[in-house]
Amino acid sequence: MSYADTVFINMCRDILDNGTDTKGEKVRPHWPDGETAYTIKKFGVVNRYDLSKEFPIMTLRRTALKSATDEMLWIWQQKSNNINDLHSHIWDEWADEDGSIGKAYGYQMSVKHAYKEGMMDQVDRVIYDLKHNPFSRRILTNIYVHQDLSEMNLYPCAYSMTFNVTQKKGEEKLTLNAILNQRSQDVLAANNWNVVQYAVLVHMLAQVCDMQVGELVHVIADAHIYDRHVPLVEELIKREPFPAPKFTLNPDIKDFYQFTRNDVSLENYVTGEQIKDIPVAI
Repeated sequence: MSYADTVFINMCRDILDNGTDTKGEKVRPHWPDGETAYTIKKFGVVNRYDLSKEFPIMTLRRTALKSATDEMLWIWQQKSNNINDLHSHIWDEWADEDGSIGKAYGYQMSVKHAYKEGMMDQVDRVIYDLKHNPFSRRILTNIYVHQDLSEMNLYPCAYSMTFNVTQKKGEEKLTLNAILNQRSQDVLAANNWNVVQYAVLVHMLAQVCDMQVGELVHVIADAHIYDRHVPLVEELIKREPFPAPKFTLNPDIKDFYQFTRNDVSLENYVTGEQIKDIPVAI
C-alpha cells in the first residue's frame, strides 16, 4: 500500500478516537447554510515522508497532481495573489471582485528584501542559498506577516517552509530535506493536497539545484476533521489502499521558473472512488 495512505489512515483514526471536540466552543468557521462548523482536532501532528523512497500521494481517493502543482506554482513561481492566474476555482470564496485575495500567499513571496547579495524575494533567496550556501541553517520562507494580516482575505494556513541539506555517506549529490509548517488544516479536504504540493516543490528545487530528494516533514498545529466530514472520513479510511504510483518530473527543466503543471506525471496511479461534493467550511 502507499505509505501516504498509511499515514493518513493512522492520523485520521487518532483524531477521531483521541481528538478534542470543539462543539459548544466559540469558533469562526461556518457552513454555507449558516450553521457553525465544529471539528474534532488534534494538536501538534507531525508526519514524515521519505521522498527518496516513494511519492506521498494517497490512493484511497484521487489527489489531482496537476491541479495541486498548479496552485503551488501560483504561489511559489508566479507569486500571484489573483485567482485569475489559477486554473482551478479553489480560492474563489476568498477573492474580491477583481480576483485578488489581498496581501496573502503569492503576494508575500513577491516582496523583495535587502540582503548583502542584493534585493531578492523569498523564493529567489532559497534557490540562491541552496546553490551557494547549502549547509546554512537559515534557508526558509515565512508568509505569515503580521503587519499585512489585516489586508489578507485569508490568513495563511501553510505558512512556512524550512529547508535543510544533508550529505549522505558515500553519495556525491547532496540531499534536500524540508519542513512544512501549517497552523491549521482541514484534513479531509486538504491534507494530501498540501503534502503532494510541497513534495513536488522539494522535487523541483532539488532538480534545479542538482540535489536529490530526502525527507518532507509536515507539522500541523491544528489538524481537524469537520463534523460534516466525519462519516466521509470513516468510510474513506476503511477502503483498501493501492500501491504508490511512480512520480516523474521533467528532467530537462533546470530553471525553477520554467516548470509548469504539465511537467509532473504519475505512472500506475490506481485509486479508490473520488468523494464528490465535499462540503467546505467558510
